[in-house]
Amino acid sequence: MAEMNIQQRGRKGSIRNNKKSTRVDMTPMVDLGFLLITFFMLTTALSQPKTMNLLMPRSDGPPSPLPASKALTVLLGSNNRIAYYEGLGDDQTQPPQVKYASFSNAQGIRDIINTKKQQVLLQYGKNELMVLIKATAAANYKNVVDIMDEMLINHIDRYAIVDITPAEQDYLK
Repeated sequence: MAEMNIQQRGRKGSIRNNKKSTRVDMTPMVDLGFLLITFFMLTTALSQPKTMNLLMPRSDGPPSPLPASKALTVLLGSNNRIAYYEGLGDDQTQPPQVKYASFSNAQGIRDIINTKKQQVLLQYGKNELMVLIKATAAANYKNVVDIMDEMLINHIDRYAIVDITPAEQDYLK
């Protein structure tokens, strides 16, 4: 591993000062370093993927009816377009009043969700707002993630991603 070179005699046979040179072999140290790196890489816990909890509705009975006053429907279209209306929009005799919004901070979809949440809270005494998210085939994946982030930011406990009807697709044109 380590060795020392000692030179006893100089030229002409006289004794000189002993110069000792040392040479350390670093091969075992490098081997030990790689073994330690390998050990710590194999024994450390890798980061776990982060997922979102998904709560599915109960399947043991008929679905409970949702009052239109507790519902807000958000439509996502192409080119970052957002349309919304209050209620379910299932009454053909009275079509919904469709309004348009954006993801902007001022007068955006966040303000609309907060306003509707406050209305439901005042009317029913608790946060029972149900947001129905409907996206067209041309909607960006980013917009769907953004609207789900808005649900998390605004503390909306009840929301669902449902299929969009052809009549609702016409609202986004």
